[in-house]
Amino acid sequence: MVRIVLADDHPIVREGLRAVLETQEDLEVVAECSRGDEVLRTAMDLRPDIILLDLEMPVMDGVETIRRLRQAPHNFKILVFTAFDNDERIIAAIQAGADGYLLKGSPRDEIFKAIHLAMEGGSLLQPVVASKLLRHIGQQTKPVARGDDSIPPIEELTERELEVLHLLAQGMPNKEIASQLVISERTAKFHVSSIMSKLGATNRTEAVAIAAQRGLINLRNNQPS
Repeated sequence: MVRIVLADDHPIVREGLRAVLETQEDLEVVAECSRGDEVLRTAMDLRPDIILLDLEMPVMDGVETIRRLRQAPHNFKILVFTAFDNDERIIAAIQAGADGYLLKGSPRDEIFKAIHLAMEGGSLLQPVVASKLLRHIGQQTKPVARGDDSIPPIEELTERELEVLHLLAQGMPNKEIASQLVISERTAKFHVSSIMSKLGATNRTEAVAIAAQRGLINLRNNQPS
């Protein structure tokens, strides 16, 4: 059973989402919160598997809530569930450590998929997130030599790391990557960590976006470039 805490300041949103989630036998909503500080207290008390939270909440917003949760000893899985598809706080939420991002209005099957992927260690990279991350990374990238508009070099990925990156871009968790490449899950985890380190990414989602911006993959079809 996947134990979930819902965090949104609109009761009707929480009620609707609870009704959708509890149509699945393996999903259980154990608490609802309307404020970020309430999320922190509830998470510490109940130790849920998944926290599904909005970015807009009183007292403490979603981004700060994610940062605080990431400082806790328990490894919570955190999914952002928001209506703000043009809000730069989405970028901040991913950089703060969100395991996935969903727009309100997403089909229920996509919500279920995001939850199960997060539980398995994967991440759902929706197109709106990819485009915003790519734009953000592009804006942050500056020329490093006089008259040179190229992207600063990174440590070259190995052939195996490129294979892992391709599967990572499909949202696969380490277990599925290991199965696909016929390697151990521990080895898959090592490759993912190495990829993130070489790309300078703080999480899997950001690694995929940076890789796309660097031309290593094409997010339209998740194929090696």
